[in-house]
Formats: sequence, C-alpha cells, structure tokens
Amino acid sequence: MELKEVIGRRRSIRFLRPYRPVEREKIQKMLEAARLASFWGNVQALDAVVVERATAPQDVLDALPVGTAIGGFQFRMAPVIIIWFINWNRVREQGSRLHELVEAGALGVSREKSHQYLDEVLIPFFDSAMEGIKDRGITETDCGQGIAQATLVAYEEGLGTCVLAAFAGKKLRRALRMPDDCEILLLQTVGYPAEDPLAGGQRPKLPFEQKFSLNRVGEPFPRDPAVVDELTRAGMLCETAPMPYRQEELRFLQTQYGLSEVFGDEIPGLIQATVAEAEEDKRSG
Repeated sequence: MELKEVIGRRRSIRFLRPYRPVEREKIQKMLEAARLASFWGNVQALDAVVVERATAPQDVLDALPVGTAIGGFQFRMAPVIIIWFINWNRVREQGSRLHELVEAGALGVSREKSHQYLDEVLIPFFDSAMEGIKDRGITETDCGQGIAQATLVAYEEGLGTCVLAAFAGKKLRRALRMPDDCEILLLQTVGYPAEDPLAGGQRPKLPFEQKFSLNRVGEPFPRDPAVVDELTRAGMLCETAPMPYRQEELRFLQTQYGLSEVFGDEIPGLIQATVAEAEEDKRSG
C-alpha cells in the first residue's frame, strides 16, 4: 500500500471491535516507527506505555480516563490503548545524544573538532536556553511526528486508531508508575475497526487557500487542479462526509455499543474527576 493511500484512509476510527485482540507485532511496528522519527538534538523524548486490555492489571484499567469530551466510550472498548508521554529527562541528556550524532557521521566532518565544538559552544548554549526551548513547544512537536508515524503504520496494518486528550491524569500516572519528570501527551486507542474504514467520509476541512500561503501570509499558495485530481485517483482525497449510509451505520453502532444519541455524555464524569484532582492538589499543597 502506497503512503498516499495510507494518508488518505487515515481517519479517526472511534468504533473498534472490543472482542478482537491486536497482534503485538503490529503494535511493535507502530512503536518502531515512532522510535525512528526525527527529533531535535537527537533527544528522543517520546516514550509510551502500551496498555493491553486483556493482560493489564486491574488498577491500570481502573485508572484510564472516564471519558473525553466526545466519545469516551473508546477507552472502555479499545483492546489496546497507547499512552504517549514526554520524558523530560531525555531533554536534559541532549548533550550525550549530540555526541552520538558525531560518532554516527551525522554532525561535522572532523570528529575531534566536532566533539570540541559541542562541549565548548553548542551544549552550553542549549543548557542556557533550555527553559525557553521547553516553552517553545518544539519537543511536543517532534513527539507529534513520532505519534503520526505510528498512526500511519497502524492504518497500513489494517488497524483503526483515535488520538485523545487525557484529562485528570494523575491517577493514571500513579498506576503506570510514571516518574515525576514525565508528562502525558495523548492517549491513542488501537484496534480493528467496527465501522467502515472511511468513517463516513472526509470530515470538514478549511479550504486549502485559507491555510497555506506563498512567500507572504495572505497570498494563497496556488492549488493546481491537476494535483487534486491525481490525489483523488490515488485515494488520498475522498468524498466529503457524510456518506449516504453513515446515519444508518451510526444507528447500528449505537445499538451494538449501548450508547446514547450524543457523544459527550461523559462530561459529568470528566468534571467530577477534574474537581477531585484539583482538591487533591490543594490537600497535598
């Protein structure tokens, strides 16, 4: 399967088959793709915990979020949930990672001079600018690249995924025994789709011309209709949602999953969990 086709079919799949486990080798392929993603300074700060519903300890399952703003039933149904997190300790070790790049022939021609430059100039600069670097979001951005690569591999392996925010995550952090210098980024549900892989068609997107400029902001990048046609034929661009059958599909899935008609009825539970976590912070503070 070509990458263009994978990108085109990559849509958030919210309905997964809870009864069908995901082969560990497929999860490994996702993690391998994330591990190889580009990262500033070679710091490689993206880590993950794979929660396998069939084998996870009960306290870990109990610590999963009660839901999300839309469709939190996914946490209850997904056979696999990947908790992606930043390991900030890796950022502090970026000096060692840079020296590894020199030895790998990826940074400078002279090894001796390159190591010296790192020790005398570049690493002290990064150390002095570290707080600013953390605030700029570059680490989170590179973590996102790794998650995106893992997501593309998942779809190539015939899996469905949905990336979700984690609210009130302290209980989950404790259950996972996550160190203090780590920060949960996202939770990703993984499994075999119970809905059509097109997920009802392409969700609404802003016009190309409103998003991308050439040379100056506000001067639209020219969109070539021939390229649009090529990508449509390749399957990267598809019919806009909703597909004709989508409403009936949703009704069927609602019955199968025992869901309400509105994806968002977990909000009271989310509010309660957030309030409980804030009260815990007050007591511990």
